[in-house]
Amino acid sequence: MNNGLATPILLIIFNRPDTTEKVFNAIKKIKPKKLFVSADGPRENKPGEKEKCQDARKIIDRVDWRCEVYKKYSAVNLGCKIAVSSGLNWFFKNVEQGIILEDDCLPAQSFFKFCEELLEKYKNNEKIMMISGDNFQDGRSRGEGSYYFSALSHIWGWAGWADRWQFYDVELNNLPDDEFLKKYFKGQALEYWQKIFKRIKNKEIDTWDYQWAFTIWRSNGLTILPNINLVSNIGFGAEATHTKSDSKLANRQAHELGAIVHPLSLLRNIEADDYTFKHFIKPPSRNIFSLIKRKFK
Repeated sequence: MNNGLATPILLIIFNRPDTTEKVFNAIKKIKPKKLFVSADGPRENKPGEKEKCQDARKIIDRVDWRCEVYKKYSAVNLGCKIAVSSGLNWFFKNVEQGIILEDDCLPAQSFFKFCEELLEKYKNNEKIMMISGDNFQDGRSRGEGSYYFSALSHIWGWAGWADRWQFYDVELNNLPDDEFLKKYFKGQALEYWQKIFKRIKNKEIDTWDYQWAFTIWRSNGLTILPNINLVSNIGFGAEATHTKSDSKLANRQAHELGAIVHPLSLLRNIEADDYTFKHFIKPPSRNIFSLIKRKFK
């Protein structure tokens, strides 16, 4: 990677030049050969937001290494659901595989190596739908490898393939009955996700990431999660779009990963997923999902 990261990167930005600059500087160190930037536009009822959006976009003009830069800047505010999903659609129409970071997801440098190596290793294994840099296991190691397989789609720094993303449907127009959820969940977790998808279908929640989880489960897929956390969410606070409240998910340390050790079997770690649901998803706790829902009420 001394000559630059070959894997394309999509950086999704909005109105936070402070966090955008930190994430940009992390990307600058790895010097990707292709950088895609998708930016939502300012909201008319938010004084000063136009200037903040402009300041965030100016940071991208600081690319000073050999790099093809592609920009998709909206003049109007599309909102989280459409801005992010359309940016991802654009990205995967132009690349076969790539890494995605939002403007508040600060990665360790080894996150890029982790994504690039696993994108190649699982390129032809369509059961693996995405690679995440997030770990919410509180120091618990799952299995003997550097990563484990999960049903959960943590999107604070991730990577994926265009041939998997093609099945994504932001409106959930192809939502069937919820029998497919029973392959992954039972009890309280099953009830939770059944309610989530009904609310999305009824347009009660305006977001994009639950639909990606739906795509993965509908495809009988799995995700890859690292055994140490590789990305820190630095966006919690009053200026955030989603993560406004204090949370133990905020500013979790991002660690550097050594040589990657691959698991011997391709099986979902149900114990790890149960732990995440119990400690970070299960309502009414203040977690990654409830924070998103609270914003859109």
